[in-house]
Amino acid sequence: MNFISQTFAVTMLNLRTIPQRLGSSGVAIVGIAGVVIVLVSVLSIAQGFSAAMEQTGSESRALVMRSGADSEMTSGLSAPEIDIIKQAPGLRRDGQAGVASAELYVIIDIPKIGTNSPANVPMRGVEPMAPTVRDEFSIVQGRMFQFGTNEVVVGRGAVANFQGLSVGSTIHSGQDTWQVVGMFETDGSIAETEIWCDSRVLQGAYRRGNTYQTLLARLDSSQSFDTFRDWLTANPQVNVQVRRETEYYAQQSRALSTLIRTVGFGIAALMGIGAVFGAILTMYTAVSTRSREIATLRALGFNTTSVVVSVLTESIALAAIGGAIGGVLAYVAFNGYQTSTMNFSTFSQVAFAFQVTPRLLGMGLTYALLMGLIGGLFPALRAARLPIPSALREL
Repeated sequence: MNFISQTFAVTMLNLRTIPQRLGSSGVAIVGIAGVVIVLVSVLSIAQGFSAAMEQTGSESRALVMRSGADSEMTSGLSAPEIDIIKQAPGLRRDGQAGVASAELYVIIDIPKIGTNSPANVPMRGVEPMAPTVRDEFSIVQGRMFQFGTNEVVVGRGAVANFQGLSVGSTIHSGQDTWQVVGMFETDGSIAETEIWCDSRVLQGAYRRGNTYQTLLARLDSSQSFDTFRDWLTANPQVNVQVRRETEYYAQQSRALSTLIRTVGFGIAALMGIGAVFGAILTMYTAVSTRSREIATLRALGFNTTSVVVSVLTESIALAAIGGAIGGVLAYVAFNGYQTSTMNFSTFSQVAFAFQVTPRLLGMGLTYALLMGLIGGLFPALRAARLPIPSALREL
């Protein structure tokens, strides 16, 4: 009997006897499934947050901020600078007007739904050209606010996560009152966490004078970026930096996504150690209860390597079952779950949905198989080293 047929025969024998050891096998399956659930669910937070940030950007849009600013909160632009920026070549034109929106960004306190603790919700003052700049913007309920009034429109994500933002409600912030007249969406981007209003009205409410923080520009094309940037950075009348919108939001998401992934892998590693020990105990039990069968097979001429491979295969099979169960449960429980978290670059909330992607499921299954391989290695070696005479005496 050749090696392949021996290995196949012993492996199938091991797999067919798994139901007879369902109790001990279940411990390994449940442990590994738990690790996969934790790993996939935590990583789906980072995946969802990154997706929300990255969906905000467009290669054909540029964000102009004060030179040296690392976020909208630390930027500042004067009205004369805004006028000069809107004359830059490479900017798309609508008639004589540049397709650009000078914007103001402030934070207001609104409690999260289900809690009484206040959250930092971003409020963005925009110009009438803002919906044209962001062509993904659409009103899905109510209407657009009227410029020159205290009316606002609220993003779908903000309505789902924070109290009192439904259409028809009133927002109180300090001595200011704002009327919610519409809800908008922007294809799931970070903007859906925001409240939009007239930038001029917001300037007066927060005593900002005739100043802004950023300007979002729509370019003739993505290839026009260098022309637009070089003209502005070489112009001595303005002191600005120009970044692609995609680059800006990718950089903002990097720190928190890295932190979440680090924590996720750390927790999964610690839980994985426990799952590996569970797999080791399970396979040691399987080897112990089947020592007579193993010794008999070896006495009949089955080689040691076939025995090792069969035990490892059983361990990996149990891990695959646990990994598949964990992946399915993580997908059902967390995919699409809506929540919000702090964007540490602007200290404001970002609403997003967990995303359990095929890549994360594959990563979870791979981790499960690795735990199964490690958990079955030592029991497999023990099975191969069982003294045949002493094991046969147990018959």
